[in-house]
Amino acid sequence: MGRLFGTDGVRGLANGDLLTPELALKVAVAAARVLVESDSSHQPLAIVGRDPRASGEMLEAAVVAGLTSAGANVVRVGVLPTPAVAYLVGQTGADLGVMLSASHNPMPDNGIKLFASGGQKLPDELEERIEKAVEDGHGLVGRPIGAAIGRVHDLLDGAEHYIKHLIESLPHRLEGVKVVVDCANGAASEVGPVAYREAGAEVIAIHAEPDGLNINEECGSTHLDKVRDAVLEHGADLGLAHDGDADRCLAVTAAGDIVDGDQIMAILALAMRDAGTLTENTLVATVMSNLGLRIAMKQSGITLLETKVGDRYVLEELQSGGLALGGEQSGHIVMPAFATTGDGVLTGLHLMAQLAASGKSLADLAAVVHPLPQVLINVKVGDREAGAAAPTVQAAVALAENELGETGRVLLRPSGTELLVRVMVEAATEEKARTVAERIADEVRAASPI
Repeated sequence: MGRLFGTDGVRGLANGDLLTPELALKVAVAAARVLVESDSSHQPLAIVGRDPRASGEMLEAAVVAGLTSAGANVVRVGVLPTPAVAYLVGQTGADLGVMLSASHNPMPDNGIKLFASGGQKLPDELEERIEKAVEDGHGLVGRPIGAAIGRVHDLLDGAEHYIKHLIESLPHRLEGVKVVVDCANGAASEVGPVAYREAGAEVIAIHAEPDGLNINEECGSTHLDKVRDAVLEHGADLGLAHDGDADRCLAVTAAGDIVDGDQIMAILALAMRDAGTLTENTLVATVMSNLGLRIAMKQSGITLLETKVGDRYVLEELQSGGLALGGEQSGHIVMPAFATTGDGVLTGLHLMAQLAASGKSLADLAAVVHPLPQVLINVKVGDREAGAAAPTVQAAVALAENELGETGRVLLRPSGTELLVRVMVEAATEEKARTVAERIADEVRAASPI
């Protein structure tokens, strides 16, 4: 089989060719067996959570059966955000966390994401051992019997513990802030509005009635027009939008303008710099962050470190450097002092805290970043590596970089999953960005025709 775990675990069509209950059982058995092999001094404990999509209960049953049959005790926490599951892994001293979610993907999809002890990203070495055990089927023999079989318990107040933790992280209460929150009919539907209200905000919640089928359905962080319309209707100070598992947060101003992850990071970075909590005055972002963020941080005396695309790479940089803030333009924001992964509700709380403390509008706070017009073209190719590496393509990129100078940039990136080369150009005007991007895209097509 090919590589099972991607950057976000196993993900695909639930009950389709890959993500079946049988696979979920095998992954769970393999994970528990690897944990036992790594440390046989105690019976492993696993936390299992899910988002509200319909297939979650099916996969949860398979995962719980697999874990207990391999000797691990299980605590089911039900429907909770991904960062809440990671938090509870750390708080309970569990050896493993399992989150069943496909994040912002449509309802028919689902996924299996694993966390190590402490709620940390699963180390590559453990992930590879689990994947090998699934492939070899070694975890399916020699299981424990009798009293050695794992037991199952339900944690009914996991959301309360998580919300308390979120509110205790805040530097300021949120009285005076009126917010619309779009919960995407997902895992934030209960936790998000409750946390925001308990922190003092006036909350209007939309798309907060999950039925298992409506998660991410024309709502949430991928459909910002819905929260924008509600903000304008209710005269709110801002709107927040989460995805299905609530590990990301995007915002809109009182006027309905989008505030993306780059701008949110800038607002938080400046506040943390002033509070003396921005370690080494450094922010971590990916290569996809807008040049406007880089310019704003340089002008503010903040160092910006870049990683490859993906929140796992942001996490690795934060952990290796002991840094305090990082994230992605897409709204995955990581604050390691309070969370081991991207946390949308935590981000929303801290963003609103800056409104409450400063008395400024979100538009005023976000104005620190002036995003450059960005054009992204996905070019279909026969060979993505050849399409990106061809001398004619590289020459076109070099010419464009020389032409743009410090007023723009070019990013050429082969897709990791599709036969595409992504051409991204930022420039002083959208017209200029599009002209340059189309020129490079034409060279990519010529170098690697379909």
